[in-house]
Order: sequence, then structure tokens, then C-alpha cells
Amino acid sequence: MSMYGRDPWGGPLEINAADSATDDDRSRNLQDYDRAALSRPLDETQQSWLLGPGEQKKKKYVDLGCIIVSRKIFVWTVGTILAAGLLAGFITLIVKTVPRHRHRPPPPDNYTVALHKALMFFNAQRSGKLPKHNNVSWRGNSCLNDGKSDSGSIFKNLVGGYYDAGDAIKFNFPQSFAMTMLSWSVIEYSAKYEAAGELNHVKDIIKWGTDYFLKTFNSTADSIDQLVMQVGKGGTSDDSDPNDHNCWMRPEDIDYDRPVAICSTCSDLAAEMAAALASASIVFKDNKAYSQKLVHGAKTLFKFSRDQRGRYSTDNEASIFYNSTGYWDEFVWGASWLYYATGNSSYLQLATTPGIAKHAGAFWGGPYYGVLSWDNKLAGAQVLLSRLRLFLNPGYPYEEILSTFHNQTGIFLCSFLPDFTTFNRTKGGMIQLNHGSPQPLQYVVNAAFLATVFSDYLDAADTPGWYCGPHFYQTSVLRKFAQTQINYILGKNPRKMSYVVGFGNLYPKRVHHRGASIPKNKVKYNCKGGWKWRDSKKPNPNTIVGAMVAGPDRHDGFHDVRTNYNYTEPTLAGNAGLVAALIALSGEGTTKIDKNTIFSAVPPMFPTPPPPPAPWKP
Repeated sequence: MSMYGRDPWGGPLEINAADSATDDDRSRNLQDYDRAALSRPLDETQQSWLLGPGEQKKKKYVDLGCIIVSRKIFVWTVGTILAAGLLAGFITLIVKTVPRHRHRPPPPDNYTVALHKALMFFNAQRSGKLPKHNNVSWRGNSCLNDGKSDSGSIFKNLVGGYYDAGDAIKFNFPQSFAMTMLSWSVIEYSAKYEAAGELNHVKDIIKWGTDYFLKTFNSTADSIDQLVMQVGKGGTSDDSDPNDHNCWMRPEDIDYDRPVAICSTCSDLAAEMAAALASASIVFKDNKAYSQKLVHGAKTLFKFSRDQRGRYSTDNEASIFYNSTGYWDEFVWGASWLYYATGNSSYLQLATTPGIAKHAGAFWGGPYYGVLSWDNKLAGAQVLLSRLRLFLNPGYPYEEILSTFHNQTGIFLCSFLPDFTTFNRTKGGMIQLNHGSPQPLQYVVNAAFLATVFSDYLDAADTPGWYCGPHFYQTSVLRKFAQTQINYILGKNPRKMSYVVGFGNLYPKRVHHRGASIPKNKVKYNCKGGWKWRDSKKPNPNTIVGAMVAGPDRHDGFHDVRTNYNYTEPTLAGNAGLVAALIALSGEGTTKIDKNTIFSAVPPMFPTPPPPPAPWKP
């Protein structure tokens, strides 16, 4: 029997009835096949044809609630996590128990070591009620009646500030220069101060000075007509009246009257104090209220310096100790700092006025050209304004004079190099910036700072060097000059003596300093009673750590004699320059200057095109 159906490929579809036999019939028919054929090995597919689907093993699962996973995978996962946890714990145990060899940081370089000590000198010079963290065991509160004891002074609270040197006089002219130098160094190298652990310390030192300056004039007013220039009296040892020079007493024991000297025509002093407050305002820019207070005071002082012209040291004893040779350099210096502190272009216009620069001596040179000191700040102002040109390039109408200042900076830095003969050197290598006069080191440290900071300016501006005439010098030459001079001060000199007290093994032991030379033994020595300590040949009972003494003579000679201040007396201005030079050289050159902080208040600059030429006339 057969059945026909339609074949979809075009033919009849035949279905035999025999093909519908049952599975049992098929199984019986298999035995009729050739058994020899079945003896051949069968592959897996063939076996499946013959044997049919085999019985599959049932898989086991684990229900985790949110997901169902294979039990085998679950067991392997949990086992792996546990094994990893045990391994991690074992490794942690080994790390915790095995002693570690910690790599100690490299020891600080000599410049950083000396820096720590040089800053301590300012702690020893503090006047007034000392803070608890002053860390100079032989110092205490002193001169708490400054201002009150002078009935003729309208400034009744003049407590604070710093004693100038080995005496107890507060000379505001060199003191304000010292604070300006410290502020400049912080603005440029705050990261280095931070790395040395001295940033807060140096800021405390600056603030101690600026807090005192704000007491020396009416700092809340917009205009003033007088200014404190000095607290205390100098004179000579022959004076019959007790004063800060003929008396040899610890500041804590002073019981004589301390007069207050006031000036009404003191452009140099006022402009320098303005520079001190303006530069400090940048240091304290994060303390907005205090920074603004400093800026306001700086503006008031600078206006006073311009309105009432005159030298502060005319016809008074300041001419004996800190005589000012002019005030035009302070105009350029003070205006430069006020421009950086405020961004007000009127200060920049004043600082770049050719006539003022001419009066300041920018164009005629001289034996002290390029020598930065408490008296002449022109070299510092030239470097400051060269910075402006290198990084902001304000263009017209400032470019011509800024370019001149930049070139002049290069010229006087060339004069510092051994290849030039502008300044002599001692046989030991110290440059004689004051041409063999006493107390040379204060000028040397300032030159070392200017050379280093200008070198860092050029490096930051991707400028490899500068020209001295036809010869090109790399910036590293400036740093080497600074290093040789500071190394001389720290002991690399013919006497093998460090001129920074407390640094090295050999340093001055008879420093010309009242507080350091008189023991703190609860005995009060009167004005002349302390002379025995002044004239003693024994070392000082108190070490005034970090004090840089006046220095050797032009033959590298040095006399460690307390009564000879030309060798053994330290000063605020000298130590400020030392600190600035040390921080600039410290850190092995790893950290560069802070390019931007000094420009925080300066608005964006776009060079102004020059005016069009006059119309052509036939």
C-alpha cells in the first residue's frame, strides 16, 4: 500500500506503509544487517544515529535570591574569594612584622642649615613684649614704655619692632629695608621656605615689623604730615646723659628715657616704609583684611613722601648712623612695590618716569652702581622692573624705560663677575662692593641675592643667559658667583671662619651686642656697670645664633673683638640680605621662583600700540 502526496520539488511524494513500522519492528530488523559492517569503529555522530539520544546528567543550581547560578561556579567563586583573602592577610601580616628599612631624606644643604640660624637673629632683636615661641632663652620683654616716655610725642604706643644692631635703637630706615627684603624673598621663594619648615617663621618676623610700622604714623588716614623715624638715642660714649650708645645694658634693664624722633620732610624714609608695607601685603594676601590695611598704609606713606620732599637724615643724628644720600631711588623702589601690590598703573608710570630714574642715578653709573643697600635701592628696583618686562611685557609706553632697566641690570651683574674689574676682590675671593671700606658683608649678600633671583628670572623665562659686551654668559655663572660669595661667608675663606654665629665650628665669639654679652643672672647692671662686659676679652655668655657680623677687612683679616663694631657688629639689614641669598640658593636648584604671586593684583596687560606718526608734509 502506498500513498501519494505532492512533492514540493516537483514530483509525487510516495509514502510506503512499510515505512510506518513501529520502533520495535525496526529494532528487530537491525539484526538482519551485516554484522561485519557493525564491527567497524563508529564515530560519535554515527553512534548517536544508532543509539539515539543518551541520558544527560542533571545539573545542580544554587538560588541566591536575585540570581540563580551553577553550584559548581558558586563553589569555585567562593573558594577563590576565600583563598585571595587568606593570601592578602598573610601578605599583610608579613609586611607588618618584617622590619622595614626606611630611606632617610638627604640632609639639608649648608644654605638651608644657615637659613634656620639666620632667621633666629631676628628673634633675638625683637623689642616689646615677646611671644611665647620666641625661642631665645636670654631675651625677655623690653622697652614697654616706648612712646609713653617722650612727653613731646603724639605717638604714645611705639612698643615692638626690632633693635637695629648691637644697641637698642629702632632706626626705621634700615629696619623697613630689612622687612622689604624679607618680603621679596618670601614672594619669590615661598615654596622653598615651606620645604625648609620656615615659612610661618619668616612671616611672623615680617609681621612683627609691619605691626610696628603701622604704629609710627596715622595709618588709618589718607594723608599725614609727620612720621616716626627713630626710637632711642645714639650719641657717643662721652655723652653725660644715658643713651643707647654710651650705656651697655641688656634691653630688659633699660630705665632711661628713650626719645622719639619725628620727621615731616622725609621722602626717603616714607617711600621705603611704603615699600615694606606694600611688599608685605603680597606676602599676607590670603589675610585679606590685614593685606588691605598694609596697602592703605603704603599708599598714605607714599603720598606723604611725594608731597613733602626732603631727606630724613638732614640735620639730625640719623646722618651719623644711617645717612641717606637721596630719595629718588626710594621713589622708583616704592612705586614699583605699590604697583605690584595694587595693580594701579599710576605707580608704574611714576616708577618708569625717565626723569626720576635719572635723578636716582640710573644713567650715570658711579663707583657704587649696582650695589644694593639700605641707602640705595636702585639696583633692586631695576631687577624688579626687569621682572615685569620678562614675564608680562607691558609694551608701550613702558617698553623703552623697562628695556633700559633690563639692560642696566645686565650691565651691573656683569660687573660682579671675576672677568670684570669694576670691583676688586680680596685674595680669598670676597668681592669688595664698598671698595675696601669696613662692614662689607651686608653688600655682598644683597649682590648674591640679586644675582640668584635674576638668574632664576631668566631660567623661568626660558632665556639661557645674557650678554656682557660681545660675550655671552649662561645663567649658571650668576648662581656660581652667588655661591662663591656665600660660601666665603660660611667659612670658605683664608681664616676658615664662618661669619654667621653658630654655623660651623669656628665663628665669632665676641659679637658686639649688648644682650648677648651680658649674662642673664638676675643682676641688673646700670648704664656704666655693663662696661665691664663690653670690655671683657671673654666670649659672650649668650650665643646670638644666626647673626652675620660686619665681616673681614680688605685683606681677609678679622679681629674677634667686641669693642670693634666694624668687625663684630651684626645688623638687621645685613641679616635680611643674608636670609634672602640663602633661601634663593637653597634646595640645590630644585625649586624655582614663584612666577605669578607677585602679579596677583596686576590686571591683564595687552601691549598698547604706539601713536600713529605725524602726517607727512611735503
